[in-house]
Amino acid sequence: MEAQADIGLIGLAVMGQNLVLNMNDHGFTVAVFNRTVAKVDEFLGREAKGTKVIGAHSLSELAALLKRPRRVMLMVKAGQPVDDLIEEILPHLEKGDIIIDGGNSLFQDTNRRTKYLEGKGLLFIGTGVSGGEEGARNGPSIMPGGSKDAWPHVKDIFQGIAAKVEDGTPCCDWVGENGAGHYVKMVHNGIEYGDMELICEAYQLMKDGLGMTAAEMQQDFANWNKTELDSYLIEITSHILAYKDTDGQPLVDKILDAAGQKGTGKWTVINSTELGIPITLIAEAVYSRCVSALKEERVAAAKKLKGPRPKISGDRAAFVEAIRLALYASKIISYAQGYMLMRAAAKEYGWNLNYGGVALMWRGGCIIRSSFLVKIKEAYDKTPKLTNLLLDNFFRGEIKKCQRGWRQVIATAARKGIPTPAFSTALNFYDSYRCGRLPANLLQAQRDYFGAHTYERLDQPRGKFFHTNWTGHGGVTYSGSYTV
Repeated sequence: MEAQADIGLIGLAVMGQNLVLNMNDHGFTVAVFNRTVAKVDEFLGREAKGTKVIGAHSLSELAALLKRPRRVMLMVKAGQPVDDLIEEILPHLEKGDIIIDGGNSLFQDTNRRTKYLEGKGLLFIGTGVSGGEEGARNGPSIMPGGSKDAWPHVKDIFQGIAAKVEDGTPCCDWVGENGAGHYVKMVHNGIEYGDMELICEAYQLMKDGLGMTAAEMQQDFANWNKTELDSYLIEITSHILAYKDTDGQPLVDKILDAAGQKGTGKWTVINSTELGIPITLIAEAVYSRCVSALKEERVAAAKKLKGPRPKISGDRAAFVEAIRLALYASKIISYAQGYMLMRAAAKEYGWNLNYGGVALMWRGGCIIRSSFLVKIKEAYDKTPKLTNLLLDNFFRGEIKKCQRGWRQVIATAARKGIPTPAFSTALNFYDSYRCGRLPANLLQAQRDYFGAHTYERLDQPRGKFFHTNWTGHGGVTYSGSYTV
């Protein structure tokens, strides 16, 4: 069988199919295989009809169709299915061939797979692919990491099919070794959780607090998309609010308020605790989905637990603008926290991440794409070692412009009993971060009192530890570990 395909793809669900068609559009010959083999012929007879896509009915046939070094992309469910498929295809590959995992895999799994396959003489890429079905078909954001020697062999394909920014630069570049690509995709998804939660809190303030209709809110979201909030998620929110059900009523009002999640937001929060980085907004977004899932409990509680009436009076247009400012300021905090996490991960795992480059990769194709990311790229291009986005002159000025409205919205929401967990934690983080002295001195005294955990003193050098016998009965024994 003649080797004629540039790349092979296994897994013909919607994302896989759309990536194949995208590759075909850009002049690459793709060989495809699916565990349910009948789906290969269905795809060739429908969506891929008239293209150069080649169908394979076995893994051995797929391998025989691929030019060397063979490039095989897996678009299957994350976890054990990826490991199982790798073991199935290994006997059909040889040294120097490349396996690519394009699913939402946990970055530690990518670390392990990279090491395992390199030990067998193969190369491995774990790549984040963002943009959903539309992005896969027309240009996603692609975040590859893994075996660096594999990058030159897939660069033309990945950058060819990726979304492009205004000057034609592709939203795809090498992220780093091992699981760096999947890590950046994980943080992307965590920020996505935060963006969506912030938009939903703005929606609830407008709906329950101001009594606005879906049509009225749609107009405001459409207007917001012409401001600093210009983004894919704001745009689709305006479209959702405008969508009518068959009876002419807004469909959004008929959707059950119980959110699902697939795990990437949770992974982000878990990793942040391991690295000691306070990504409080993403955490609140994850927990807000958990609270929403308690639908039956909430309905029962609503009949017994009382609070203030949510109606917000006064100048509606002015308060809507305050909500916009609160959303914008909170969004800045969310991205600042996400970049704090990536910086900590780069240090912990030995990655050399290009933070401006990450912003560029997210600039088009992905779910969190927005004009806002241009400013993040500019900030890191100007100061590559910037410790926090909030310290950049532009973002510091933007937060200053938003503060009055931001604080007004959160205070009003608290008085009216409207939950704003993400807005509120964003402001709490900002106030904590700008506070030169926090009450952790008392906390350390408490820890030393009951557990002899020791403390440092303001009038002594950092790294010198003290223990006090607070009661006169504790003696001089103290803990040998102290972690900040």
